[in-house]
Amino acid sequence: MSLPDSPSQPPQRLALEMRQISKSFGPTQVLRDVDFALRPGEIHALMGENGAGKSTLMKIAGGLIEDFEGQILVDGQPVHLASPRDATRAGIAMIHQELSLVPELQVDENIFLGQEKLQSLFLVDRRNQIQAARDVLRTLDFQGKVQVPVSQLRVGEQQLIEIAKALVAKARILIMDEATSALSINETDRLFQVIRRLAEEGVAIVYISHRMEEVFALAHTVTVLRDGRRIGTVPGKDATRRELIRMMVGREIQEMLAEDKSATRTAKPMLEVRNLSLEHPAPTPSRPMLVQDISFSVGAGEVFGLGGLLGAGRTEVLQVLYGLHPGTSDGNIWIEGKPVQILGPVQAKARGIALVTEDRKRDGLVLSAGIDRNIGLPVMRTLTHLGIVLPGKEKELATSIIRQLNIHARDPEQVTGSLSGGNQQKVVVGKCLVTKPRVFLLDEPTRGIDVGAKAEIYRLIGQLADQGLAIVLVSSELPELMLLCDRILVLREGRPTALLDRSEFSQETILEYASPGGAIQPEFLKLETTV
Repeated sequence: MSLPDSPSQPPQRLALEMRQISKSFGPTQVLRDVDFALRPGEIHALMGENGAGKSTLMKIAGGLIEDFEGQILVDGQPVHLASPRDATRAGIAMIHQELSLVPELQVDENIFLGQEKLQSLFLVDRRNQIQAARDVLRTLDFQGKVQVPVSQLRVGEQQLIEIAKALVAKARILIMDEATSALSINETDRLFQVIRRLAEEGVAIVYISHRMEEVFALAHTVTVLRDGRRIGTVPGKDATRRELIRMMVGREIQEMLAEDKSATRTAKPMLEVRNLSLEHPAPTPSRPMLVQDISFSVGAGEVFGLGGLLGAGRTEVLQVLYGLHPGTSDGNIWIEGKPVQILGPVQAKARGIALVTEDRKRDGLVLSAGIDRNIGLPVMRTLTHLGIVLPGKEKELATSIIRQLNIHARDPEQVTGSLSGGNQQKVVVGKCLVTKPRVFLLDEPTRGIDVGAKAEIYRLIGQLADQGLAIVLVSSELPELMLLCDRILVLREGRPTALLDRSEFSQETILEYASPGGAIQPEFLKLETTV
């Protein structure tokens, strides 16, 4: 994908300028003399690890944080932003990762909330307001209905409603925080089109993201923060993945990993799978099964990857191995050469299998509970006496995991939902480790976390493999899959198409075997012809 050009002939006056911004929360200084400049019509990406200060800096610009040191100028004029209302008056709008819409209100009511179109002192002119909502949404290529509650819209459509709110408020500066975190590929492409068009119309956009491919596709300029300081600002067309990673973490990811991996750690199989299948809830002639005839083995200390496109059956393979589909799955499983039958997660844990699920917030954590409670849940029987939890043992276990995985937290009792995404993921991994697994199933283990946290997860995977665990890894990021895995089994529409050794890895090769109509290795072609 070609990089965007910088705005042609940008005006000399800056849309937003932040000078020497510093901010502390108690004894912790989160911003240190940060300078930031944004031009009209510019898409300016703001990057950094979790805790680098990105959101804090932009919350100051959005009027959400008043107590700070430094100066803010809008259109060259000093401003005092003591509240979001002050920011709105200055032409600044912030769209948060967690959208701030009122689900029960209709689309037009959300767009004009707080600035309703009135036909008298207390009566809203709904007809005029609905038409105005349609007009602004038309500029955003919004295809949905206006007279429906926002709760009925898809997340991508709700994102457009947030942008419409900003346009109605005449925002000239738009701050977007992880705008695509919950969007599909099509919704993301559509949002990018809207962002580019707004920039062409002169709106200045700050785009906070940890996804480098989005930054390369959108940004005219990239600023990187690390530990509350501005490390540097580079033109988007000149930015490289290696340079940005080094700016964010101070070194390259490869330098943060364990020592070089061997091509094959051991020939001793820890996990063997033969003819794994899973029924399709709505079978079709082209896809009679969700998963069909999957066979592989994973050696002790090996990282074995499952590659494929969305819907290829990768997650379902892990779920079957963990006993989540006992009535509709079939196949044979051996652990350390012994046949096992797994009819549910309890049996899976007893056999030494652990699963890190794809959605940590929905399936992996109790966000309202402390770190200690989350880590202790899988082994709660060992932490109780006469049915009563022993807080000392629970805290001791959590403290050991916090140290082992370098979880950044105030104490073991900190509410898990208040942690960064990377630290939440480490808690999920910690929950699995306390069960002392021999087989570790990892489903998208770095989804939604920043590059520094990714590197720590990578290093941890290497350490667990060095300890002799068999690891089965699912990742939609091909560079990640190729970096971590010793071998990769490629799936297409629930069936295997290729088994690749490290020497055969390339994105082009994996995609060729993963894509509909693509190549199939001869040994797997036999399976296709017998179906």
